[in-house]
Amino acid sequence: MVLSIVIISWNSLGMLKRCLHSLAGMTRSADVELIWVDNGSTDGSEEWVRSNYPSVSRHILPRNYGVAYARNRGVEASSGKYVLFLDDDTESGEDSIMPMLDFLQAHPHTGICGTALRDRQGNLQDSFKKFPGLGVKIGNVVRSWLGRKRKVSAPAHVTEVDYLIGACQMIRREVFEKVGMLDENIFYGPEDADFCLRAQEAGWRVCYLPNVSITHHWRRSTSINPLGRLGRKHLRALFYFYRKHRRWW
Repeated sequence: MVLSIVIISWNSLGMLKRCLHSLAGMTRSADVELIWVDNGSTDGSEEWVRSNYPSVSRHILPRNYGVAYARNRGVEASSGKYVLFLDDDTESGEDSIMPMLDFLQAHPHTGICGTALRDRQGNLQDSFKKFPGLGVKIGNVVRSWLGRKRKVSAPAHVTEVDYLIGACQMIRREVFEKVGMLDENIFYGPEDADFCLRAQEAGWRVCYLPNVSITHHWRRSTSINPLGRLGRKHLRALFYFYRKHRRWW
């Protein structure tokens, strides 16, 4: 198997339908497997996937264990030389996925790569960022309170970056073998930054490919209700990350 596409979801059947529909062409390839891990949904997702996409490998968890845990179960079930993490609120296809695969195959020192992310109107989103730190987080919160939105821009050429957000990450299997799995102490963000940081410390490059893109509908639960259950878990995960990597500023 060349490529394993791992998608996780939690009570997001509407988004999941569009995501799987966009990947339908790729699932017909003998070199591609699609693995879906459900975090204890109660919206009928399991029945719908079983009926409409019987070739998709289904892994149903009894409750929501978080992003890192679910993705790790997907990786464990996969057999591809490369693993693609996609959020279930994305729409993509062969024309956006194959360039990532071609890039990794042509650049053996790159362990992780990702494409540009755009909303349905074509507006560019933040798909790569600097590693988070407490000082950075405080600055972002202050700018948000002041209503100052940071302009999103992208380099003209392939660029090595700190980390790619987990909505789209294609990862060489050797990276998992060398640095381990996603950190399951992180329920919801920043497991993506943590993994990219560990990969870089092990000598792998993390690269952003600006000339291809996927559609990302970007549901940010912590932004919608930062004091809700997910928001609190995200905050605890951030402080865990700061302590783990000593990134206070």
